[in-house]
Amino acid sequence: MTSEAPPHANCIEASPRSCSVEWPRLRRGGPVIRRSFVVPHTRRVRSVLWLPCWLLAASTAAAQIAPAAQAPVPQAPLTLAAAIDRALSGNPAVIAARTRRAIGAAGVAVAGERLNPEGRVEFDRDTPRQAYTVAVPWETGGKRARRLDVAQASVRTTEAEIELVVAQTRSAVRGAYFDLLIASSRVALLDELQGLATRARDTAQQRFDAGDAARLEVLQAELARAQAQNEAAGARGTVVAARAKLNALLGFAIDAPTELVEPDLGIPVAFDAAVLRARSASTELAVLDRRIDEQRSKVALARAVRSPDITPEGSVTHGFGTDAEFQTGWKAAVAISLPIFTTHKAGVQLEELTLTQLTAEREATVARIAGDVAAATAVAGAQREQYLRYRDEIIPQAIEVENLAQDAYRLGRTGIAAYLQALQATRDARLRSLQAQADLQTALTDLERAIGAPLQP
Repeated sequence: MTSEAPPHANCIEASPRSCSVEWPRLRRGGPVIRRSFVVPHTRRVRSVLWLPCWLLAASTAAAQIAPAAQAPVPQAPLTLAAAIDRALSGNPAVIAARTRRAIGAAGVAVAGERLNPEGRVEFDRDTPRQAYTVAVPWETGGKRARRLDVAQASVRTTEAEIELVVAQTRSAVRGAYFDLLIASSRVALLDELQGLATRARDTAQQRFDAGDAARLEVLQAELARAQAQNEAAGARGTVVAARAKLNALLGFAIDAPTELVEPDLGIPVAFDAAVLRARSASTELAVLDRRIDEQRSKVALARAVRSPDITPEGSVTHGFGTDAEFQTGWKAAVAISLPIFTTHKAGVQLEELTLTQLTAEREATVARIAGDVAAATAVAGAQREQYLRYRDEIIPQAIEVENLAQDAYRLGRTGIAAYLQALQATRDARLRSLQAQADLQTALTDLERAIGAPLQP
């Protein structure tokens, strides 16, 4: 089709009251149809004809911006360390907790503010008729310094609370990571068992066709295959749920195809090292320590508040009368609050009792953490031995039995019942191995949660 001038070309040069537009036919070689119409002004024609162009440009820009607003997608298989690093930088809970730092900085600025001076103007009928007074409050007892100490201690408490959120997020990521890893391994195992059941069905069918087996063996093999397919379908749903949970923690798209790398689970965790790690790096104890320091600062501030404040005043007076020696004078005064009705002793007692309660809470937390670490270490040690026994001894033997049973049935030495029983035993052993791995990871997650810090420094 030959190119024609845009429909608005003639409208721009037309008169304000009329316009003609040439529209080409869509068919090649068709005549040009001319249509004339009357418009109030050329500017309206321009706005109407340019509106689709603006809409097209806006939609194109939105289409270019929309992909950038989507959640990122992992580009490579994630290790546990990479997943934790990703969560610490992209988890919404961690990001929200870190915004509290600005609040603490603002609190320090507020605590450092000084009291404003007061100004007063008096007009009297008596002499002197006018008085202009300025009073400057003066805080005694170091109240401003004590307020700054409380605000700075609050900032340190906030930092410890942020680290506690980080530790909780790390523990949640670890649990979700291994939930997805175990679920994926379970699906892979069930798919493999489904393939074995399919081969058993095919072997039974071949033996039946050759007249070496009864129809019952084919039906039994088909039943075993159907059960394997059903279990694999249910396991895939668990993988989808575990992946969605992990992606939400990492800040990825919910349906992102996250691939994981299985870490080494054979590293033992000693009880003494775990207890020492908890005492030195527990985020829960760090929060309590920072709160205790903050409370000590509040006790010092409460004691400083008991000191009465002093307010010096200076006034300039004017208008003493015609027979006075002077028309302008001055006077000075000092005001001090008298601690008669309120001595703020109750405030000091309140802060001291709160400090005692926090100290007792820390001691109770230390005892609880020691018990949790001892229990989690014992469970993790037992689960590690069980997992290693499955990995190094039981599973290789089960696979060997499975292969021997398959060869024996293929050669006609055993029946389908013995073969399916061997497959069932292997399936149960491998599933129990996965459960032992899951139990070990649960124990390690509980241990990390009890320590309140990563297992390894």
